[in-house]
Amino acid sequence: MRIVAGELKGRRLQSPPRRSAAVRPTADRVREALFSILGDIEGARALDLYCGTGALGIEAVSRGAATAILVDTHTALARRNVTDLGLGDRCEVVRSDARAYLRRTRRAFDLIFCDPPYKLADRLEGELDTLIGDRLAPGGRLIVEGSARRPLRLELPLVLERRYGDTLVRIHTGDAG
Repeated sequence: MRIVAGELKGRRLQSPPRRSAAVRPTADRVREALFSILGDIEGARALDLYCGTGALGIEAVSRGAATAILVDTHTALARRNVTDLGLGDRCEVVRSDARAYLRRTRRAFDLIFCDPPYKLADRLEGELDTLIGDRLAPGGRLIVEGSARRPLRLELPLVLERRYGDTLVRIHTGDAG
């Protein structure tokens, strides 16, 4: 895995063993397509929930986001990537359940990446709408990655949906209508 673009383009990210059950990194080609869709993110405040390796948040910082908070219950890979890339001043790694983090933070974010384990999707749907919607800054976007077979369904307005093989990427906004 590598950073696709920006100031850190081409730098390697530590990734899990091939058959890791705990971490399922976003493929480079999906990240490239996603950030192409997002466009200019200069100065954005990003939150990467269920961050795994931290690839989405780190990619955002590489492309100009001011800061990224990387949240997961397993943070070893994300911490190592942040340290190895010298991003400690712009990336904060938080070991926490994503829902617990959303309940306690009062920060607002311009970009929220949410890539939960596929098996959790059913249990997250109702709660995430409220928790994430309250954390989106005006004009903010929520990017949800999930299984194309069983997408995470949220009530937030859907702006765009793209499928990449078995992966479905949906972009929501907190803005009504």
